[in-house]
Amino acid sequence: MRNAILCLWVVWMLPKGAAYSQQSGFVLNERGYFEREGISVMVFQDFYPEGHQSGVTLIQHGERVAANGDVRLEATPGQWQPVPRLLRREVHRAQNEIVAYLAYPDTAQHRKGFNPIFYPDLKLSYRVWVRGEAEGVRIGVDLDAPLPEAWAGRVGFNLELFPGALFGHGWYMDSTAGIFPRQPHGPVQVNAFGEVEALPLAVGRRLVIAPDNEALRLEIESLTGELALYDGRVQHNNGWFVVRTTFAAGAAQRAVEWVLRPHVLAGWRYEPVIQVSQVGYHPAQPKVAVLELDARDSLEGTVRLLRLTEQGGVEEVLAGPPQPWKGQFLRYRYAQFDFSRVTRAGLYVLEFRGRRTHPFRIAPDVYQRDVWQPTLEFFLPVQMCHMRVEEQYRLWHGACHLDDARMAPPDTNHFDGYVQGATLLTHHAPGAHVPGLDRGGWHDAGDDDLRIESQADEVYILAAMYELFEVLKTYDNTTIDQERRLVQIHQPDGKPDVLQQIEHGVLTILGGYRALGRLYRGIITPTLKQYVLIGDPAGSTDNQIYDPATPLQVRSALRVDARDPRWVVTNADDRWVFTEEHPGHEYKGIAALAIAGRVLQGYNPVLAHECITVAEALWQQKRDTTRGLDERVVAAVELLRTTGKPIYREVLLAARDRIIAHIEDLGWAVGQALPLIDDTVFATAVRTAVAHYIAEVDVLQQENPYSVPYRPRIWGAGWEIQRFGVQQYFLHRAFPELVSPVYVFNALNFVLGVHPGRNTAAFASGVGARSVTVAYGFNRADWTYIPGGVVSGTALIRPDFPELKEFPYLWQQVEYVMGGGATHFMFLVLAADQLLNKV
Repeated sequence: MRNAILCLWVVWMLPKGAAYSQQSGFVLNERGYFEREGISVMVFQDFYPEGHQSGVTLIQHGERVAANGDVRLEATPGQWQPVPRLLRREVHRAQNEIVAYLAYPDTAQHRKGFNPIFYPDLKLSYRVWVRGEAEGVRIGVDLDAPLPEAWAGRVGFNLELFPGALFGHGWYMDSTAGIFPRQPHGPVQVNAFGEVEALPLAVGRRLVIAPDNEALRLEIESLTGELALYDGRVQHNNGWFVVRTTFAAGAAQRAVEWVLRPHVLAGWRYEPVIQVSQVGYHPAQPKVAVLELDARDSLEGTVRLLRLTEQGGVEEVLAGPPQPWKGQFLRYRYAQFDFSRVTRAGLYVLEFRGRRTHPFRIAPDVYQRDVWQPTLEFFLPVQMCHMRVEEQYRLWHGACHLDDARMAPPDTNHFDGYVQGATLLTHHAPGAHVPGLDRGGWHDAGDDDLRIESQADEVYILAAMYELFEVLKTYDNTTIDQERRLVQIHQPDGKPDVLQQIEHGVLTILGGYRALGRLYRGIITPTLKQYVLIGDPAGSTDNQIYDPATPLQVRSALRVDARDPRWVVTNADDRWVFTEEHPGHEYKGIAALAIAGRVLQGYNPVLAHECITVAEALWQQKRDTTRGLDERVVAAVELLRTTGKPIYREVLLAARDRIIAHIEDLGWAVGQALPLIDDTVFATAVRTAVAHYIAEVDVLQQENPYSVPYRPRIWGAGWEIQRFGVQQYFLHRAFPELVSPVYVFNALNFVLGVHPGRNTAAFASGVGARSVTVAYGFNRADWTYIPGGVVSGTALIRPDFPELKEFPYLWQQVEYVMGGGATHFMFLVLAADQLLNKV
């Protein structure tokens, strides 16, 4: 469940001289939020409410314990429910106050946009003000006009409490006590407005949270009305606990006024974190640990590298002071410890001020076992659509979506980023079954849809790996039987697994072309009721092809607005297939088919021939050559490499100016084709541009202690680091005298634990000593993981707090995806092993 507007880059560098305020009480710091020793209160510096990352936010002793403090129309809202529009935010330093101005509805999201929202007939503008005081912050809401009587008791101020921090801890509401439960419980009720809602756990004027834990203790007092404590997970699995005060009829000024009093631990400081690879290092590669410390901390102390001996003891191998990283990044102080000169094989730990890291290896074969294999052996098979996936005693899921797919209706703005225009771009009638779409493809990935760009990118990166890395040409650990729709993990079938995965991806791309005469945009469930269903994807439809002769049986799920068509449930549960005119996506499909045709020739020559034929046919169909220019270059590269035809060479030569101007995006691809282009002037221009680009990269990597170009954003930053590392490998391969392989290693280390924040888990599930094992796949309801899946990783809580929570419903931190992610990680591991062992 993703939101496409999460691609805004943010400026995260601290202002020069920024430091913790030494004033007493909760005061505004130089970064625009309230701070007191160990406590931070942000006010609308983030605005991503559907991801629990917005409004008034409380970070307490290194843990974000509360967020989304704002006016909402429901007691326990979920995704796709009304959120306000943030108009502006003002910081009044003289008054030690922050004021945010907001309004309902947000017309930019009402029934349109990537994730359309259905707003009720309510216009509400207001301001949320937060003022720092000695023991906490005072929060108030002022409405610009009195609240209509019809909305009394329905609109209120909510503050969400992070469940993962509170399970098992207690609470007091006035004199009533309780324990925060691990799973949600009833009862629920249908309120006077026809809405299903959870009953509050308690109601009162003063709530004390976690009285048993000084680091988490928080008091909330309402000065204007009663507080109600809800468990938001009753209605939405991804919900949080919610504290709420509703507005009275006619309320305007001081519609709500609260005081938040977080308990302050005197002298608290962020404990030093040692960030080191969860897997380890090759003897020949750079080895630099990063230390993350409180901004007020000194660097006193010695870092010790200890080898765990074969007899069970430890021996000191290297010791020295941490070297300060000379820069400013996020809210912490950073230092580094370089132990590159240590090459002896064995198990090691790092120690600083009595704290030790997990054990990690130094060995020439460090990347050869149990690192890339989980992605190929588990993640890719588990994500396969239209297949039954077994692993010895375990059934991962049944054969699913065998009723794919019906033609999406015209003029449809789907709730997850699909838009079907007025023209269907194919001969199939709206709602008609489109045959041939029930083969191939991978679920993408916390959802169960098939996006063309995800399918194409996955095919592309798998085919590139097969060409580059010899071990994949014989690696066979899985049975994939397309005829029986059966996958059996850890059951070899005599065929290279990567080729079988490429074949599986190609089947869905070609299936779309055969049925539609073009590439599909995507295939996805038609209703939110199906979309949010967690568990075996084989249960999201009846797997029976819809018969138009059967009368529709329409009912509405209980919901805030029963008229909302996204929640209509019918016996026509088949997924919809969408079409579009999108040159970028179409060229991605062409590139994928071209490279797949090349690598499948010795495995499935008939399918390989069709791949190449369709890739060229799609190229000929593209009359518009003014859009999707970067993807067009990549497609031309792969068609040239596959067919050798001069027409594609001429396309690349004609795109010279574009390639040079966008060398950071295209140099990695064009470099592979330079021998076939065989043009000295062109090659020289590309080489010069690559040299300039790498010089820029060398500067950018100095902006943070991780030595990668890193501009954190809300969602997907880790995947972008991996993509960058893959492109650096291709650049090094094409221009070894210009491009060092060091950024390949740095990107890999970032994924494996050398990244910001106190959670140093590897983003690759099941890999290394410690990894993300609570992740957002179709497994998320079970708080589990899929081995080899790679999550987005550490997110930024703006402006300066890195966070990676152990919670399966924060998709911006722990969601699996297709089209990169896991396979980019797999690529980096194989590339590092190849480069370091010269294999």
